[in-house]
Parts: sequence; C-alpha cells; structure tokens
Amino acid sequence: MARLVDAAVFDVGETLVDETRQWGAVADWLGVPRLTMFGVLGGVIERGEHHHRAVEIVRPGVDVHAELQRMRTAGAWRAIERQDLYPDVAASLADLSARGFRLALAGNQPEKAETEPRALGLPIELVASSARWGVEKPSPRFFDRIVQELALPPARIAYVGDRVDNDVTPARAAGMLAIHLRRGPWGHLHATPAGVQRIDSLAELPALLS
Repeated sequence: MARLVDAAVFDVGETLVDETRQWGAVADWLGVPRLTMFGVLGGVIERGEHHHRAVEIVRPGVDVHAELQRMRTAGAWRAIERQDLYPDVAASLADLSARGFRLALAGNQPEKAETEPRALGLPIELVASSARWGVEKPSPRFFDRIVQELALPPARIAYVGDRVDNDVTPARAAGMLAIHLRRGPWGHLHATPAGVQRIDSLAELPALLS
C-alpha cells in the first residue's frame, strides 16, 4: 500500500515541546505571577493575536524581542531540554524514521533555538527557524521554503502542528497534508477545521501516515 507522504514536518512549541518551563521563566523575568502570564496567554490565543502580545499586555511598552534577548544574555531563558519533550515524541519520531519517513522541524523560532532540538538526539534531517529564513508562519513563503528545502512536491509532505492559524490552514493552502495535533493551549482552543485530520497524540501518526 502506498504511503500518504514521504516526509513529516513538525512545528516545535506545543507540538514536540511542552513550553511550560519557558513561559514560566518569562513570567518570572517580567515579575508577574505565572498564573497571570498563562491566563493572559490564553486570552491572546482566543483573540487570535501573536503570542508576543501576551508579554506586551503584562508589561506595556516593552520591546519584546529586546527583552527576550536580555533574558538570554542574563542566563534566565530556559533552553529546550529532553525533559521538555512531550512523552510521545521520541518513540513516535523513531517509529516514523524506521518506516522510512524523512523528518524535519520548522517553526517560528529565533535562529539560536535551532541548536536546541538538534542536541536532543531526534532522527531529524532539517531544523529550520523563521528567524534564519526571514519569514514567519503563516506566510505562504514559509511553507514554500519547506518544499524547497525538502525538494518534494507539497502533496508528499505532512505538516503537523497544534495551531490552526499558523500550522493547519496555511499548510493545507500550500498543498500539504495538514494534521492538527490537539494539545497545548492553542491545540485545545482552536477547533479542527472540517476535512482536516486531528490527532491527540503523536503516537497515532506512524500508522496514519503509513
């Protein structure tokens, strides 16, 4: 039986990585209770705004990019570690790789963050950030770049993400197989569009794509 696709590309935050430690560190740095930070983030998600807006709300007038850079310089940022991966990630990606799928990560991340997933021992051939590519999701150019990097037709690529606005809708528009992973704040607050495959765990993915 023919496989649906040849490659699976994953968003990073809340798809592979539980970002609780990272957002908690941001709250601590800004001097606001973690519950406040998480609550404001949920409101921002519900309104469909950029997640940086949560930082701007709790700290009016802040330059978000500059503030996050100050966090990194001060050593207050929590880099992605093995403990941050969701429990189903390592085994699911290993299964996909064993079945012959090409695997990649591509998300809205700073360029320095590319080194963090590479250090986790996952079987991935490409790690790409919006910062290095100079374009963020949901821009069609981001998904065009994925096609270019993998040298595959869009229909032979699955894009897996927790966000409908940034991941599912633009990936489907690009001609990819869009898969909505229902976890994390975005995954639960965003309703899966009609006709889109929804999964509740990456453990469902190997059989689905095969």
